[in-house]
Formats: sequence, C-alpha cells, structure tokens
Amino acid sequence: MLILFGFNTRVKELFRRQAVCSNCGQHASQRVDERSTRFTVFFIPLFTTRRRYSRTCAWCGITAELSKSEKNALA
Repeated sequence: MLILFGFNTRVKELFRRQAVCSNCGQHASQRVDERSTRFTVFFIPLFTTRRRYSRTCAWCGITAELSKSEKNALA
C-alpha cells in the first residue's frame, strides 16, 4: 500500500499598514503575511502544524519575523 504524505507551506497576505520601518526609518507601507505549514495526506491538507508571521517594508524590502502578539498589536 502506498501512502503519499508530506507538508505544504502557504503564504497569505493578512493586511497592509502604514508604519515606520525599524530598519530604514521611513514611514512606508508594511505588509503583514502569515506563513502556515500544513500536514497533507494524498495532497489533502489535514491540519496546520506551524504558523509564522512576518512584516515586509515596501520601502527597503526587509522582512522581519513577528510573534502572534506583535501581529495582533499591528492589526
């Protein structure tokens, strides 16, 4: 019997917000993304194993990791 299983990672943009970038100091649009990793069997996602959040500056392009509480504070 052959069982196909693995992990699939999806990136979803949650929202954009105007804020000051911690890297370049410019007041620019900050994009907040959610990266979720899901366990799949026969290419069907069963459950989420990991969620990570990141913020990307539109001015300089730097990406910084966010915690869930930091993401909620920005929203």
